[in-house]
Amino acid sequence: MISESLYNEYLAALIEGDKKKCHKLVKDLLDNNISLYDLYVHLFQGSLYHVGHLWEINKISVATEHMATSITESVLTLAYPRIFAADHKGKKAVVSCLVNEYHQIGGKMVADIFEINGWDGYFLGANTPKKELLNMIQEKQPDMLALSLSIYFNMNSLYDVLNDVQKSSPELKVIVGGQAFRWGGRDVGEKFPGVEYVPSIKDLETLLLENE
Repeated sequence: MISESLYNEYLAALIEGDKKKCHKLVKDLLDNNISLYDLYVHLFQGSLYHVGHLWEINKISVATEHMATSITESVLTLAYPRIFAADHKGKKAVVSCLVNEYHQIGGKMVADIFEINGWDGYFLGANTPKKELLNMIQEKQPDMLALSLSIYFNMNSLYDVLNDVQKSSPELKVIVGGQAFRWGGRDVGEKFPGVEYVPSIKDLETLLLENE
């Protein structure tokens, strides 16, 4: 587990932009065989949510929020040797942010969670045009599609993509998630049967266990 004192130390370094210290803290945790679930949920996700809240209440600048996100993306790579050493099951997932969505770290973490659970996670990154996403689905023929949405005002873009995905790949399992759903849209499965809103990494892991 991540102790409160270590979490606070990491969070302070993250906000200060002390990339070297953040890397050292994460490397020490990995060297001590911290579970990747704890690392992702209780350190990376928890600290980013905290930073986002501080930005929302004007306690930090948007530049500081972007800096913290950039540092987190860099420390994620420290876990990759363990992530990609996991036994794989032959299942594939395409993970993507939508067009005009530039907050990609949530989607990147979701792709890593697929890898941790033995899937091949193909992450397409931020601001992915619908045409390119649909082409990648046809190319990779994934078992699951995961779409990340951070801005509520892009919900109609999500609905547009889901409409085309269900036309071209009607049997494809689709999950959606992200900070945008704090403001609404969690009933997406009523509008698009078969599409599931997944609120957290814990819920994603449960879903993946059910789809083994």
